[in-house]
Amino acid sequence: MTAGLFTRLEGPVTFALPTRALCVLGLLLGLVAVVLVVSLMTGSYALDLPGVLSTLTGNAPSAIADTVVWQFRFPRTLASFGAGALLALSGATLQNVTRNPLADPSLVGVSQGAGLAVVAAIVLFPQLPYGLRPVLAFAGALAVAALIQWISMRRTGGATMRFILTGIGVAAFISAATSAMLTYGKIDQAMAALGWLAGSVHAAGWSDVAVLGLALIVLVPALFAASRPMAALRMGPEMAVALGVRVGRARVALITLSVALAAAAVAMVGPLGFVGLVAPHLAHRLARSGVGLHLGLSAAAGALLVGAADLAGRALFAPIQIPAGIVTAVIGVPIFVALILRRQGSPS
Repeated sequence: MTAGLFTRLEGPVTFALPTRALCVLGLLLGLVAVVLVVSLMTGSYALDLPGVLSTLTGNAPSAIADTVVWQFRFPRTLASFGAGALLALSGATLQNVTRNPLADPSLVGVSQGAGLAVVAAIVLFPQLPYGLRPVLAFAGALAVAALIQWISMRRTGGATMRFILTGIGVAAFISAATSAMLTYGKIDQAMAALGWLAGSVHAAGWSDVAVLGLALIVLVPALFAASRPMAALRMGPEMAVALGVRVGRARVALITLSVALAAAAVAMVGPLGFVGLVAPHLAHRLARSGVGLHLGLSAAAGALLVGAADLAGRALFAPIQIPAGIVTAVIGVPIFVALILRRQGSPS
């Protein structure tokens, strides 16, 4: 029986919820919280859990504890989480758009383009304000992405392996240009640029956290809003057209979003290799899900990966601190090789 706009439903109503994926997402976020607490406790000035909790609630056991937690460890850890989430989302977007599991901002030249722009600013124009770094990084990354897309789309229609090989070649050229700047620049500026290129978050402050947080607030909703055309593109251009997606426009928009995500992270903490490659694959291995939830899983996995890498880099060989970028590269290279071997062994 119906009355007006309201309809009475008879019988049970069921909803299909990705229970495993949601549980995995909760687990990843829980591990991120654990890494945060352990990171706040770990360092040359050791703190126990009650001391950390007291400091976070405004009742620090000492002035030193308050300074160590709020001025050094807390912003550093939050910056690692933010950069990891941004790079993971960038890699997941690239992999979906290009339909290539090997796509990654650090492999196809996007991170290198952002890095070259920032190194040029440090070495050639040291008087430029620090706040311009994200703008320069975005411009450099976008220029490289446009170049790679233009080359890979010629004659082959954007074949995925051609996209990867073109990106590797362009990245090698950009790395050579960056090395030249470091070689002939002033020693103090070159040293500052080298520390940034290592992908370290040890000097991250609240200003870096603010920029990373702003990038997440602005870009992530736009990315999730584009999850439906991304899902269509993942099934191939023909199917996307059949579903009513304007392939060319959607591809350009999604690649631009991917570039912006990577540029924001690279500008603040430097290049962190293989995060955009490993995190989406880890999310896919842990739980199968739709595009939207996969992006959330990838972001959580990326935040956990970089946060744990930074914690391991400064705790395992203390007082020597190993940049997080080196740790992520050590993790990512074997996974990259395994993916290549797997693709070679699978039927084309």
